[in-house]
Formats: sequence, structure tokens, C-alpha cells
Amino acid sequence: MKILVTGGAGYIGSFMVKTLLDRGDEVVVFDSLERGRKEAVDTRARLVEGDIKDRLALEKLFKEHKFDAIMHFAGFISVEESTKNPDLYYQNNVVGSKNLFEIGISVGNVNKIIFSSSAAVYGNPTKVPIPEDHPKNPTSEYGKNKLAVEEILKDLRNINPQISFTCLRYFNACGAALDGNSGEMHVPETHIIPLAIKAIMEGKEFSLFGTDYETIDGTCVRDYIHVLDLVEAHILVLKRISESNGGLYYNVGTGNGFSNKQILEEIEKVSNKKLNILEKPRRAGDSDELVADSTNIRWELGFDPKYSSLETIIKSAWEWHKKQN
Repeated sequence: MKILVTGGAGYIGSFMVKTLLDRGDEVVVFDSLERGRKEAVDTRARLVEGDIKDRLALEKLFKEHKFDAIMHFAGFISVEESTKNPDLYYQNNVVGSKNLFEIGISVGNVNKIIFSSSAAVYGNPTKVPIPEDHPKNPTSEYGKNKLAVEEILKDLRNINPQISFTCLRYFNACGAALDGNSGEMHVPETHIIPLAIKAIMEGKEFSLFGTDYETIDGTCVRDYIHVLDLVEAHILVLKRISESNGGLYYNVGTGNGFSNKQILEEIEKVSNKKLNILEKPRRAGDSDELVADSTNIRWELGFDPKYSSLETIIKSAWEWHKKQN
């Protein structure tokens, strides 16, 4: 297949590109490189530098290439930043996505789309683990963006039933290649694992935001899914939408939650070093507990996370960050 991967120079997107290439697909990466890294893109892929907010650039892309499917990873990802700069997030994540889908469908005749959504669409859940049909009450602009894009896809399919899409609601993507040769690097970095590893390597303070949540130890609880397992979920979904038409929604997580304190303890264990933790107030928009009910993707698609033990996640991330120093 010939696949368009938007945001393929980013963390998850670059892993997706490599996996698609390894299985024999042709891949074109479309990325502004504003937050992605050119060196993260596998050299076997074709990189087209461009912005999803630029309709002319998208029209040119879809006129030059005939794609079998779109995998859409291009989006800003910080809950905190989305709260501080909502218009930046709306323009990129919502308007940009709408441009991509509309032009991909009208100019490129693409009718298979996989979208990187998020558990942030649920907000503070009333039921944990969270099923896909849980009420959607996002507490951050980021979560509202993701939900808005899901609605755009739903509306496009209502207009044209030939469109087949899947929204994968990620829980916490994390980890690195098992050999440590590729891994997580964001600018700005907001994720707890790379931030804590960097702090412990540099002997600096680590800021822990919020210790008064209604959780087991007062810190946020999240469901951590290794990036290799997350990428595998996309392969399963690609097969599904290639064989049957529909609009699908899946949680991608393990069903197990770990608190921020538990994550920090595991990092100390793997590194054999002690973190200097500075407790700070909560960040705006953070939910207490987000843990996936991933029953549907397991039963319907045979999804079986193989790399998402906390030990594997932290060890692989540690090896990646060691190679960056």
C-alpha cells in the first residue's frame, strides 16, 4: 500500500513510518518540521515538508501522489500549552485536520483514514477503566480539539458513506526502540518519563505537578502504552478498514494504571539514582485518572500489547536517553 503519514517526523509517527516500510509499504511523510525532527524520518520514506494548515500545499501533495490511506499524526500534544494558547491548538489541530481530510478526499480520492485521537476526549471519567462509549467531557483545549476532529470525520462519513475511518484514542504513549536507537523527543517536552529521565541524568530538580488528586497516592494515574504496541494497533486497524467499511473508535491502552509517583520510583530503580522531586500545584486541564478499557480492540482486532510492562517502558526509554547524552 502507499500510505501518507502526516507528522511522520514526530515521535509516534516516525515509529509508524519505520514499521510500514519494514512490512513493504510505500510511505510519504508530510511534516512541517516545526516540532518534528528530519533525522527521525527513515531514509526509505519520501519526506515532503509542508503544513496541514496550508491548503495549497495539501492540494499539490494529493495531485502528485495517489494514496491508499492516510495516517494522521500531525498535531500539537501538550495539555498545558493548549490551555495557555488555545487558538494555536485550534488552528493546527482542528482547522489543519479538516483541511487534510477535505482535500485528501476531494483531490486525492482517499477514503481510508486513521486518526490519532486521545483519552483526553473523556475528561474526568465517571467510570474507570473507561469504555469507548463513556461520555465525552474534555477538560482541556487539547481534548476538545481531538473530539472536534472526531466529529469532523463522523460528519464527512455521513456525507460520503464510502469513507472509512478509525479514531484511535491513545492513552499515554511512551517507551523507545528496544535497542535504544530511536525514542521520544518533543520540543517542548511535557511528558513525565523523558522529563524525569533527563532530570535524573543531569542531577536537576524534577517538578511533580499535583499531589492532591483523588488517586492511590495523590498523583495523576495514567495508562502507559509502549510506542511499539501503539504502532501495532495502527497496523491492525489498517487491515480492518481495508477489508470492511465503517467509522470505528478504539481505546489503545493496557487497562492498567500507574501513578506519577510509581513512574518516578521505577525510573529511580532502573537508573539506580535518586530524583530530587519538587512538588508543585496541579497543571490546568489534567484529569485525575485515565485508564483504558481496551476490550474492544483486543476482541475485535486481536490487539495484544507485548512491550507495555512498566519495566520495559522505562528501560527502553532510559537506553534511548543515555544515547542522547
